[in-house]
Amino acid sequence: MAKNLLITEKPSVAMEFAKVLKCGGNRKDGYIESDNWVITWCVGHLVTMSYPDKYDENLKFWRLDTLPFMPKEYKYEVIPNVEKQFNTVKSLLLREDVGCIYVATDSGREGEYIYRLVENQIGLKDKQRKRVWIDSQTEEEIKRGIEQAKDLAEYDSLCNSAYLRAKEDYLIGINFSRLLSIIYGRRMAKDMGEDKISISVGRVMTCVLGMVVQREREIRNFEKIPYYKIIGTFGEENSSFTAEWKVTENSKMWESPKLYNETGFRKEEEAKNFILSLKDKKATIVEVKKSKTKENAPLLFNLAEIQNEATKRFKIKPDQTLEIIQNLYEKKLVTYPRTDARVLSTAVAKVISKNLNGLAKGYKDEEIQGYIQKMVAEKYSTDLVKTKYVNDSKITDHYAIIPTGQGFENYDSLPDLQKQMYKVIVKRFLSIFYPPAEYSKISVTIEVESEEEKKEQFSTSGKVCEKLGYLEITKNDSKNKEIKQEVKEDIENKGKAITQEDEMQKKEEEQTENPNNLEILKKLKKGETIEVLNYETKTSETSPPSRYNSGSMILAMENAGKLIEEEELREQIKGAGIGTSATRAEIMKKLERIGYIAINTKTQIITPTVKGEKIYDVVYQSMPDMLNPKLTASWEKGLDMVSKKEIQPDEFMEKLEKYIYSKIDRLVVKR
Repeated sequence: MAKNLLITEKPSVAMEFAKVLKCGGNRKDGYIESDNWVITWCVGHLVTMSYPDKYDENLKFWRLDTLPFMPKEYKYEVIPNVEKQFNTVKSLLLREDVGCIYVATDSGREGEYIYRLVENQIGLKDKQRKRVWIDSQTEEEIKRGIEQAKDLAEYDSLCNSAYLRAKEDYLIGINFSRLLSIIYGRRMAKDMGEDKISISVGRVMTCVLGMVVQREREIRNFEKIPYYKIIGTFGEENSSFTAEWKVTENSKMWESPKLYNETGFRKEEEAKNFILSLKDKKATIVEVKKSKTKENAPLLFNLAEIQNEATKRFKIKPDQTLEIIQNLYEKKLVTYPRTDARVLSTAVAKVISKNLNGLAKGYKDEEIQGYIQKMVAEKYSTDLVKTKYVNDSKITDHYAIIPTGQGFENYDSLPDLQKQMYKVIVKRFLSIFYPPAEYSKISVTIEVESEEEKKEQFSTSGKVCEKLGYLEITKNDSKNKEIKQEVKEDIENKGKAITQEDEMQKKEEEQTENPNNLEILKKLKKGETIEVLNYETKTSETSPPSRYNSGSMILAMENAGKLIEEEELREQIKGAGIGTSATRAEIMKKLERIGYIAINTKTQIITPTVKGEKIYDVVYQSMPDMLNPKLTASWEKGLDMVSKKEIQPDEFMEKLEKYIYSKIDRLVVKR
């Protein structure tokens, strides 16, 4: 009788499949076997691409006449320290009594690549292969994944994309690292007082290095510019409010060179002279605008967002966050972590009550149980299908990270930080079922008579939260001064990735205005004359951009397409960042490991090292487009198009090879 063979990416995942399949048979060295099933596992990658010297021993030496290195057929080899497990997997794949192979490596491009490398290295033929694609490791999801497993060939385009990604990184890394090291390495080593230096270049990491260095130099070269605002105090002594002057077309200062911007003067003396010109002038309220606004909870977490959140809350690196979320996934507590989506699928939304019921029964956290009980008491709707939190078009491989409502048998053994991270995910999930926060806002505009029938305009606003809504869940979250300052800087900085959460936090700061101020403004009426109590100058100054931290860098990488100036190209690669959710943390880890960047362990602030800046200068001088997000994002978009069968793999490879040839030719001639 033929047996089914199931292959996972890790031993721990294999154990979960074994439980579901009731494969409690013989545990052997590297696999588990029962009457119907054999379950084995990879341990991450078992096979890797061979270095150039495996093609030709002469390629051990870095010389210009061996470039570009562009093999017609690529060689692969078993990684030595996992050779034993590879041989186990190989023997099982080739067993005559194995009829159907179920591929259950992680459901993504890299998981696909891990298995396909093994299969190709073995030369497997004439066996039925099916792909298990799951979003969590709960029992019902594993069962569904096996029952609905599709023919592996349906994932060939994803496989093609995976192979091309690896080849691209391999060719760019080997060719350009060797080229730049040959041309510039000796000179750079002399500058740094070292015997020799090899210059490491990568498709994604060089671009990230560029973003870090450019930001650091913007800060270093920044010169603060002071300017002076005009603040007016209006009303009566015991019920006054302040409003800020802003230049308008009807102002005598319109287009004046004395202004730094629309709210400030270049010199304090000019600001004070302007104040004197307003003395004893009539002030009239020309507009009182009242509004009520609602604000819904933010979208759910994808990997980049939870990595950014964890960096701000817990001051940990993105790779640590991924490791934690991966463990929560393997413990059946949350859904698949390596996702770019922040929404749910329609199918999941229709059965979301399962997740909620699971939390209500199994999650023994007093605060969370209070939120769930309120949902029940207030009869909050759990129908998400027509909300912004459900959008099938914005999901590629997996939906957002949410709690499964299961796995609580594993919860007590979790380290404290993992428990805290789980709670963050649960709170974000519950908040989407709560009503929106509701605000009352009043905006007031005052005109003050000026010279030659001109009018000067002052404005102010008051805002207060009338109903907390979903903010009831987030109100107790840490919002210390450091985080608030980061948010403020993020929003002010050109080119920095801004999240919905940053905007939300800024709004929460705004809502802390004194409610008494709102009460004063409520009493004002359009057309009434108001007393001027005082005018004064307020000194302000321009602020330098802030440094990236490890979390905001992940977001900047995810949103790199937004940094592209050309509108047509920006639209073309919409949604494409640099790197993927699965690789971004590792890229930063590598840059730190090879000494190109430093990450402060307490603050997670990223700065370039001296070596990193010198590498940047070499790349900027020789191939500056490697530092530009648009090149990296364009390649990423191309890989996505291959996986969607929009272009053929040969077309992608032809463009890649042409690019490498042209760069090497130009630099060798230039030399």
